[in-house]
Amino acid sequence: MESKFVALIPAFEPDAVLLEVLAQLKERGMEIIVVDDGSKAAFAEIFTRASVFAKVITHMVNKGKGAALKTGMREIQENYGQDCVIVTVDADGQHRAEDALRLCHMAMQHPTALILGSRRLERNVPLRSQFGNTITRLVYRLSTGIKVHDTQTGLRAFGASLVPKLLSIPGERYEYEMNVLLEFAKEKIPILETEIDTIYIDHNVASHFDVWKDSARIYKEILKFSASSFISFLVDYILYSLLIFANVNFRIANIGARIISATVNYILNRKYVFQSKSSITKSASQYVLLAAAILFFNTVLLELLIDYGGINQMLAKICCELICFLLSWGIQRCLIFRRKKTTAQEGR
Repeated sequence: MESKFVALIPAFEPDAVLLEVLAQLKERGMEIIVVDDGSKAAFAEIFTRASVFAKVITHMVNKGKGAALKTGMREIQENYGQDCVIVTVDADGQHRAEDALRLCHMAMQHPTALILGSRRLERNVPLRSQFGNTITRLVYRLSTGIKVHDTQTGLRAFGASLVPKLLSIPGERYEYEMNVLLEFAKEKIPILETEIDTIYIDHNVASHFDVWKDSARIYKEILKFSASSFISFLVDYILYSLLIFANVNFRIANIGARIISATVNYILNRKYVFQSKSSITKSASQYVLLAAAILFFNTVLLELLIDYGGINQMLAKICCELICFLLSWGIQRCLIFRRKKTTAQEGR
């Protein structure tokens, strides 16, 4: 059965550790594809030696990890059978061949699921890895309601039937792997985790992950949603405040402000955040229902905080908006502006 296992390794200017990784995977009977993602000429010898163990595909310029993974998956789609299992492995020696093989066996047992090799991230882990994974784990949990311990793991296994879906997901660099988790959660594709050993060589100094640039790409979608929500909140809060200062009852002020800000929020989210191509009539009607439900919840909660909690009207409004922000994000992403399923997903 091992002949059906294909290891896919994106590599950008790797050191000799890559050759050790390839040898170990080959010993376990795996087919291997390495994508040289635009490395400089100085690294040509390593890729020449790598070709003894694997098929090497070369990008003439650096395109990013997501693009390299997609190149490898297209190669597998064209030249391997639909019954093969693919495991993505990092080139820097962080992943043990034994764990890669174990994930492949799990993927065979769960062909419609994405299997994650989850690092415990407890001891001897570089600070930036601990911090980065903690933040993305929290963002992912808030965005999807799904608990994933290691959102940044590069060790992932899946059946070939998932390749069309994976190729349709946007992202060319490090943000691609986070986009996969977000999209799979939205499409209700199972995501399973199994614990793997944590290996960091020289505190992971060889990583090409740029903390600021790549983190911005990873969080881009939720940041766009946050910006849209913040603009709508400003519209809402300014109108609410003006009406309160004009001695309008806080219930009427809240309803009026919410109607205007909800309209602004729908336009921003549909066009810029989720870039939805769904029917305006359908999404607008769903959004109206959501806005009405959140308005009702917001008004009741506001009344409870002011009348029974004794909280200042202005502070109570901010508390309500924070709670409604999380509710609105999840419902809009998973229901209103969700992308249409691909043909491959509809057939399952």
